Amino acid sequence: MNQFAQWTAADQVPADFGPTVVSIGKFDGIHLGHQALMNVAVNEAAASGAKSAVITFDRHPLALLNPAALKLPLIGAQQKAKLIRAAGIDALLTLPFDESLSQLTATEFVEQILVKTMNAKIVVVGVDFRFGKGGSGNPELLAELSAVHGFTLHVVPPVLVEGERVSSSLVRQMLDSGNVERVASLLGRRHETTGVVEHGLKLGRQLGFPTANMSRSSEGYLPLDGVYAGWLYSDGERYPAALSVGINDTIQAVPRLMEAHVLNRKDLDLYDKEVTVEYVAFIRPSVKFSGIETLIAAIQADCDKIQAILESDLP
Repeated sequence: MNQFAQWTAADQVPADFGPTVVSIGKFDGIHLGHQALMNVAVNEAAASGAKSAVITFDRHPLALLNPAALKLPLIGAQQKAKLIRAAGIDALLTLPFDESLSQLTATEFVEQILVKTMNAKIVVVGVDFRFGKGGSGNPELLAELSAVHGFTLHVVPPVLVEGERVSSSLVRQMLDSGNVERVASLLGRRHETTGVVEHGLKLGRQLGFPTANMSRSSEGYLPLDGVYAGWLYSDGERYPAALSVGINDTIQAVPRLMEAHVLNRKDLDLYDKEVTVEYVAFIRPSVKFSGIETLIAAIQADCDKIQAILESDLP
């Protein structure tokens, strides 16, 4: 894998780093649209002998500008860095979106970040890219500034899947409806949640279906409450799993979480390990059952269905 530099502030970037081909954006989700930007950056860097870089932010700008409108991120910081590195990018600059950054004008952002910090020779953005105080900067202004500062601008068109524009809002909408298969077509990979397995109430174990409860600090947006077929990755192994998102209010109301039952295995000790689950297919929405026996029968039926789905998903 490529050498990969990460910085969390502009003053951490070495003065001799570059010249660069830079792509800028929120990169929430690393969907096919984001991947298109990075592909252009990587290819242009290879052709020009420059280094490819992504500039993003430590939080969504709405966290500062309009917290009431803020939605949970699709992926966490570690997931984002891993995916950006896997795309072949050489460096990631994650700027803290604080008051001082929000007050930079579009021109100041170009001069201070793109030109002075990154020594950008080529800049790659999407058609709806906005930057600078109040979102006043756009690709048209960036084109004007590129002529002044001597860099080339690439504006990458949107990516369409089945005639629909790929966007973070569309990915979130599909996750909120449980349509993880559609999400996979928008991401070019399956959606994942990664986190540490923590001790829970052991309710699944009491029912004969032990589950790995993932911590609420896990990265990766939780889809619609319900049951999913999926894979659980731990210590380099992949296990078929029944994934449950939501609360268990048949037995006892618990905070919303994701728990995974590895099919046909009761001997795994996953506590305190970081695991990743991958959502393959939606099975059913959450249901409150009339009693324990009904719940156990439903879980067994889910597992049987999931087993059949995953048997056809083997590599």
